[in-house]
Amino acid sequence: MKYSVTLIESDEGWAVWCDQLPGCCSQGATREEALANIREAISEYREAQAELGC
Repeated sequence: MKYSVTLIESDEGWAVWCDQLPGCCSQGATREEALANIREAISEYREAQAELGC
């Protein structure tokens, strides 16, 4: 499944979150790192949902 994310640059790096999954967010020093981190966060979020039966 594909999800859209919002990616914003700040003085400390990049912040990123998934609009469709409340509370699913991450960050990274670079844009690429932030995107890799949100992919992992989305995967873990979906695994937790499955375990909880959501």
